[in-house]
Amino acid sequence: MADQAATNVTWHEHNVTSEERQKLNGHKGAVLWFTGLSGCGKSTVANAVDRMLHDRGIHTFVLDGDNVRMGLNKNLSFAPEDRTENIRRIGEVSKLFCDAGVIVLSAFISPFRDDRDQVREILTGGQFHEIHVNASLETCEARDPKGLYKKARAGEIKGFTGIDAAYEAPENCEIELDADNKGIEELAKEIVSYLDEKGFLNA
Repeated sequence: MADQAATNVTWHEHNVTSEERQKLNGHKGAVLWFTGLSGCGKSTVANAVDRMLHDRGIHTFVLDGDNVRMGLNKNLSFAPEDRTENIRRIGEVSKLFCDAGVIVLSAFISPFRDDRDQVREILTGGQFHEIHVNASLETCEARDPKGLYKKARAGEIKGFTGIDAAYEAPENCEIELDADNKGIEELAKEIVSYLDEKGFLNA
C-alpha cells in the first residue's frame, strides 16, 4: 500500500458502527472482486448479480473499471505503476462501501496478484471475495466487444493485458467461474448461491 504522505491527520471513529449499519440493512457488507481478461464478462456478470440482489432487497453497488477511470481515476494511465494505484484507490473505495453495509461488486481486470492481495489485506474479517471470471484469451478475443483486441493486435494499443502485458490469474480465489462454457445468468446464480451459503444475505 502507498505510504501516508500527510502527517497532520487523525483517524476518527464513527458513532454508528459497521455492525449497526448491517443490521439496519438486513444483510452483511462484502466486496466481490471480479478479475479476468478484457471481454471475459466481468462487468456483465457483476451487473447480473447486482440485479438479482437488488430484486431481493439487498443494498449493492457496481464499481466498473471504465466508469471509475472516467471519474475518480481519470488521471491514471495503463502503465504498471498507474494500474497499481488504480487498484489501490478502488480498494479503499470498496472498503468504504463495505463498511457502510453495502455489497460491492468491483469489476476490474486487475492483472497483478500483488495488487489484488493488497486489497484483500485492507478488507479484513472475510470481506474480500475474489472472483475469477475465467475465459480463455481465444474466447475473449473472439468476443472483443470493444474492438480492443483488434487494435492491440494491430499495434494501436500498447501494454494491453493478454497481448503484450501479463495477466496473473488468481491462485486461491473464492470463486472460479467457467466463462468459456456457461452463460451469464448461470454464472450470476453461482455467486448469489455462494453469498447465501456464506450467510452474507442476512444480518
